[in-house]
Amino acid sequence: MADNGIWDQMAGKWKQVQGEARKQWGDLTDDDLEVAKGERDKLSGRIQERYGIAKEEANKQIDDWASKLKF
Repeated sequence: MADNGIWDQMAGKWKQVQGEARKQWGDLTDDDLEVAKGERDKLSGRIQERYGIAKEEANKQIDDWASKLKF
């Protein structure tokens, strides 16, 4: 699981990070990303809903994606 420090930074820079999330998960809507606002659990829930995947898979995808972001 990605550490909380990354998620604290991500929440603070969510407007900039949204574009990267959109590239990774193109089925997420602007509303989905607005609701998530950099909160890992909310982002995970939206990915699960849009892609019909299990929580564990959504969390794995998020961790992989977050580890590649540059802050």
